[in-house]
Amino acid sequence: MSHFKRRQFLQFATSALTTLGLNQLDIKNPSLRYAQAIASSSPRKLALLVGINNYQNVDNLKGAITDTYLQRELLIHRFGFNPQDILIVSDESEIKPTRQGILQAFEEHLIKQAKPGDIVVYHFSGHGSQVFDRESALEDKLNSTFVPSDRTTSLADNQKQVSDITGKTLFLLMSQIKTENLTVVLDSCYSGGGKRGNLTIRSIEGGKGYISSDIEREYQQKLLFDLGISPEELEQRRKQGIAKGVVIASARKNQVASEAYLDNFVTGAFTYLMTQYLWQENSNTPLENVITNISRSINSTFTSNQIPELEAKNNSNNETKPTYFISRPVPTAEAVITQVRGNNVNLWLGGIAPQALAAFNQNPIFELVDNQGVKRGRIQLQSRKGLTGEGKILELQKPELLKPGALLQEGVRVIPSNYKLRIGLDDSLGKDIAVARNEIAEIERLQPVVLQTGEVHYIFGRITEVQQTELRNKQATYIPPLHSLGLYTEGLDLIPGSFGNAKETINDALTRLKPKFRSLLAARIIKLTLNANSSRLNVLASLNILRPKELDVTVAAQTFTSRSPSKIDQNSFTPATNTNINYQNGIPQIPLKTQIQFQVKNQENSDLYITVLAINPEGKIDVIFPNTWSSAEDATLVKAGETLAIPKAQDTWVLGIIEPLGLTEILVVASKSPLRKSLQSLQTIAQKQGRGDVPVTLADNPTNIIDLLLEDIDSSTLPENRSRNNSNSSEITSRQKALLSDTTQLAAMSITYQAVK
Repeated sequence: MSHFKRRQFLQFATSALTTLGLNQLDIKNPSLRYAQAIASSSPRKLALLVGINNYQNVDNLKGAITDTYLQRELLIHRFGFNPQDILIVSDESEIKPTRQGILQAFEEHLIKQAKPGDIVVYHFSGHGSQVFDRESALEDKLNSTFVPSDRTTSLADNQKQVSDITGKTLFLLMSQIKTENLTVVLDSCYSGGGKRGNLTIRSIEGGKGYISSDIEREYQQKLLFDLGISPEELEQRRKQGIAKGVVIASARKNQVASEAYLDNFVTGAFTYLMTQYLWQENSNTPLENVITNISRSINSTFTSNQIPELEAKNNSNNETKPTYFISRPVPTAEAVITQVRGNNVNLWLGGIAPQALAAFNQNPIFELVDNQGVKRGRIQLQSRKGLTGEGKILELQKPELLKPGALLQEGVRVIPSNYKLRIGLDDSLGKDIAVARNEIAEIERLQPVVLQTGEVHYIFGRITEVQQTELRNKQATYIPPLHSLGLYTEGLDLIPGSFGNAKETINDALTRLKPKFRSLLAARIIKLTLNANSSRLNVLASLNILRPKELDVTVAAQTFTSRSPSKIDQNSFTPATNTNINYQNGIPQIPLKTQIQFQVKNQENSDLYITVLAINPEGKIDVIFPNTWSSAEDATLVKAGETLAIPKAQDTWVLGIIEPLGLTEILVVASKSPLRKSLQSLQTIAQKQGRGDVPVTLADNPTNIIDLLLEDIDSSTLPENRSRNNSNSSEITSRQKALLSDTTQLAAMSITYQAVK
């Protein structure tokens, strides 16, 4: 290790660390000894992680440094990197992310140290841009860039010269690394810029009016000389693809790389979902499939305008290799122990899905597992700040496992009963923003939030000319009237059916939207139970196409639990590839009027009780199972080994793809205990609606039904888990008491499809 790296690799300041709940001791102390032990084998694994929040004369970011910590903890505890071989270059490290700092770190840490066969990771989180490059072999002559913290700008021949690091330079640097096992992760973009709803876009202005600085061109000449190639040969190589390994970009050309607020911290949307996914994946899944799965999550969680992209070296088949070129035999996990303090431990919680973070506040329980994933103890989380927490040991079967690096899997999550829908207030409200804030605050279980100050679930605002133009460009079937009031996602995608007329007042709009708020809240609450990655039950569900037959596909999408003691053969449930169904972001695009069927297979040795909900693009919730309202609790029963079909062949009704267009999410809840309270309430609703044995719509107050369903889920929690939680929650009143979801008693999964014309 060079003196440059040895002295500086762990010099962190405190502000971003404090945001995540980290401190110097957590990073420097026992986890180092653990990681050194697991990372001692060959080949060597090197990583350079760059995160830039603070810029000169450019809008700052908030989540780039967080990204470096997400990657660091993942690489150490999931991929066996030695902490001393991970170099972070950020605003808060001794090595600053200036142009010189980044390039010197790349040369010293990666190029000079990597040997053939080694594993190398380079991650960049920060702003991106573009410059005009007259020598480029590309048709548009534009070169993507990575903006250093000390970016300089000057005028030359009516163009702006900038000191950005260009994609051409990155190609040359990659060419000098002496291993083919290179992964470059780029969480930046060169499209958009500024804010979009509650998201911040990681790009700044660039294009044909910008050119590279003299210092950038001189540096490229040096690299060309070192490689012994001409500028012409360089362009020919670039036309063939990347230099080596793989490059993972967080967004496609002309799309946005966004960062988002998550439960009191900010992170790159792509980096969070990528690292969280990799905590849950250990099956040597090809990298191309990993990126598809992450893309699906970005679409459903943050924005539809960000599709990650993977490029592998030409003719290398690197896209079929596992992530970072490393097989992962270790168990999947939600958390890892970073420090042991007597009967207490510090935790890193990098494996929790973003939409589930709220369920890991009030004393959830984790299971300590060995290298085979066998439970060896229990730890209760007592406090959490960002992605770090403090817990206490409840049970320990093998004391020798209690050490930094020990993996933790979810045992019981805790659903808050007073969960609120956070509504952002868009600037388009203008002078009415104060009125909207006051009126939203008066609506039960709603909380108004100023954009760019914290997590939001939806945004209340007006339709502007800019949004109307975007909708026209997307050939939207419906464009709301200019200045009409309605709801958006946090990334400013419209919520269908939420906009009124142009002259509607704030009060009238919010009154009209109250039923929709209740539906959106109910959907958000039930999604807090989603645990396909952590459930111990053995259940799988699929979306099947029945008609038209010319679509040539049976299984369009599927989901399954991954931690069942009896493993599911995942290859048996892969959607057909030679079909007429299109997939975007990994989500099936199913035409209107297509007839579908859902199947849920109980692969347990005992009976399960099933509920299936459909949440359409407008937020409306339909209960598609149970649908036999004349029966008692057996209406939800699926016997051991049996497969439930919805609808059954003998049913007099069908399920078809209907409007509104957009994403529909199917939620499948499987419980070992009867779902009595929710079923009784559903039977009452069916009678009021005059429904026979067909699905019902939760129109009036869906949150009541969802609350009853959660109470049913809570009642199935094992007694020992209930007593442990309640003993630590005595200060919570019976009205506020949280509800428990036990991974040994419940599986909650989702399937998403998009209705298209």
